[in-house]
Amino acid sequence: MIEAYTLFSGSSGNCIYVRNGATEILIDAGKSATAIERSLTALGSSIKNIDAIFLTHEHSDHFVGLEIISKKYHIPVHMTERSYRRAVYQGSFVAQCASFHDTHYKQSVGTLTLSSFPIPHDSAQNVGYVIENEDDERFGVATDIGYVTEEIFDNLSVCDRIILESNHDKYMLIGGHYPELLKQRILSEGGHLSNDDCAKLACSLAKRGVKTITLAHLSKENNTPELAYDATRKALDAEGFDDVCLGVASPCETVKCK
Repeated sequence: MIEAYTLFSGSSGNCIYVRNGATEILIDAGKSATAIERSLTALGSSIKNIDAIFLTHEHSDHFVGLEIISKKYHIPVHMTERSYRRAVYQGSFVAQCASFHDTHYKQSVGTLTLSSFPIPHDSAQNVGYVIENEDDERFGVATDIGYVTEEIFDNLSVCDRIILESNHDKYMLIGGHYPELLKQRILSEGGHLSNDDCAKLACSLAKRGVKTITLAHLSKENNTPELAYDATRKALDAEGFDDVCLGVASPCETVKCK
């Protein structure tokens, strides 16, 4: 069975740990190697056990820990060519460990196969992943979503369980202290998915059979776990999907995706 945990989730850093039998991977490394190792140790693992790291995109809250991890552990890193060209400099330890790919790529690691798909965001290239094991179980990851595309929906709809962005409450964001340009960036098609838009997508995915959703990448300033949970829970219940299991990731505590 695919086990997944959000080790960190939010603008201060993102890292997802996935294991299936003896295969262990990370999605993103947006915290220090020390912090990631501490979280993995609490789960009975270690960075030493990680078979590969897959990057969603090159923004620092998804990327910052990669250089030290690459220097100390020499773990294979997979990312899109656009992210590689933007963030990886020649001679770096990441460059020694990284393989870059087209936006759509498929990579097998041990008992897992990951397939990428594009997500609109103001990075060089942002992707989500569908993670599949030998039993045809599928787990999806999609965050930093400027707007929902048909391709995002199609990829997530084949999954049993997903991690999905629920970044901000629009009223908190609009009425908050952020500069106007930053507000517009978050609300733009290169920004982040709101609670309301996440709730709509969650209902559409539930109709296609998704049974477990973990809400992720919540804004510390423009959201609360309660608001994010309530928006999607109420929408799911109103559509008759009270059997869909819903969880919320934490910025700094490990959360198991049920």
